[in-house]
Amino acid sequence: MLARTLLASATLLAWLAQPASADDAWPERFGFGHEATPEEIAAWDIDILPDGAGLPEGSGSAREGAEIYAVKCAVCHGATGVEGPNDRLVARTGEGFPSGADADSWTGRTIGNYWPYAPTVFDYVRRSMPQTQPGSLTNDEVYALTAWLLWRNDIIEEDTQLTAASLAEIQMPARDQFQPDDRLDYTEVR
Repeated sequence: MLARTLLASATLLAWLAQPASADDAWPERFGFGHEATPEEIAAWDIDILPDGAGLPEGSGSAREGAEIYAVKCAVCHGATGVEGPNDRLVARTGEGFPSGADADSWTGRTIGNYWPYAPTVFDYVRRSMPQTQPGSLTNDEVYALTAWLLWRNDIIEEDTQLTAASLAEIQMPARDQFQPDDRLDYTEVR
């Protein structure tokens, strides 16, 4: 019975994929879209590498970030980054790395105790936040929010001015907790 059903489904799909007649053949192009311009590609080519390569011009401090966070982030992450309803962002010094039940879930993993590279905090915030308008923050706003997040996690001082150069120099507490992927052909499994 299952074989007949599968055969009938495959036959129907093959029939639907065929043009009704030679005159109805699929066109070579459908006439929508265009080849991406260098400007369009540049607008999407905004990735930041762990070493800070790709960080844009701009700057910001935790004091500036506090105001932006209150307006654009607190509704989802809480006033201090721990209350939710969405992911907790802050683990203050002394809270350590996730262990026990938290090690097997995302509830105990935060920027302060789990994130390996500071420049990728900037990358994630710029691409994904705020959730209702991802990509809407200016570079200065993202530097300021990144500074606020790093300050709240006791990684930098409140008056630290983040720039591309200073952000790339920050060593995250969890950096040594990650194993680089050194597979040469990406087919090996450890």
